Amino acid sequence: MKQLVILSGKGGTGKTSIAAAFAHLLSLDGVPLRAVFADADVDASNLELVLAPRIIIREAFRGGLYAEINWEICTGCGLCKEVCRFDAINARSMPKFHQQMSHHYPESGMSGVQIQNLPLVDPIACDGCAACYYQCPEGAITMQDQIVGEWCRSESRYGPLFHAVLHPAQENSGKLVTLVKQQARLLAMDENYDLVLVDGPPGIGCPVIAAASGADVALVVAEPTAAGVHDLQRVLETTNHFNIQTLVCINKADIYSAGATGIKSYCEDRGIQVVGKIPFDLAVTEAMVHGQPVTLYAPGSPSSKALLEVWGKVEAILHIEGKQ
Repeated sequence: MKQLVILSGKGGTGKTSIAAAFAHLLSLDGVPLRAVFADADVDASNLELVLAPRIIIREAFRGGLYAEINWEICTGCGLCKEVCRFDAINARSMPKFHQQMSHHYPESGMSGVQIQNLPLVDPIACDGCAACYYQCPEGAITMQDQIVGEWCRSESRYGPLFHAVLHPAQENSGKLVTLVKQQARLLAMDENYDLVLVDGPPGIGCPVIAAASGADVALVVAEPTAAGVHDLQRVLETTNHFNIQTLVCINKADIYSAGATGIKSYCEDRGIQVVGKIPFDLAVTEAMVHGQPVTLYAPGSPSSKALLEVWGKVEAILHIEGKQ
């Protein structure tokens, strides 16, 4: 089993379009390869929009902790607010709780003024550092698991797809990427698949490192712009640091030919193979609008022909021997 991850230095370079095209090409008659797909861009997952999956497993993802205050024990001393560096504890939103507390705990003997001083934790602002938990003299604070997203196993028209979504303003995307990849890899090993194809996140941060971990080959998608060249360099430094064999594909190569030539020269100087140039093609946009890979929607288009050539080179480098 081999692992191929598709990366880019920035969003919008065409990673998902290329991943979807590869998925379609793998399904064609005469192609003996069986693949599991993983969308590791959990902050903006969209491979599912093209592969039309049917969800068969949906699981909550718990990625962090948040503080919860037991108001029956809390004395309103305010120490938790003092030690919170994230301004996550306040009493500004308490009026509604005043009536609830007075109604549910009339035996407490608390007056409205006393209840006003009780702290309230904003679970979004809470970073889960537990400083308040350790400082509370009454032991009124506990750290609770927080559901920050979900992951799914689906059956797509081209094979199993693992994908996930991280809830807005949540962290731990690297951990969720690792989970998605782990599930895809386990299925591939258990059911004897030939390839795990990972649509990775953009950039060079923790999610990218998690997506690239264990990959046999990384395909970096670059654009021939000043920013695109700079972002390409950063990704290549990342994959080189982790000793991952890296290939480069130039998307929209004809919009700035001098930039494409510069990318090719940069890669050649460093012994990095450029496996293809994909021209700017409105058929790609039309295919995305119709929820299809461009190689299915417009197989005779310039971009589809270029993608077929790119996949042929990537497959040869992976040395995958399919199982009949």
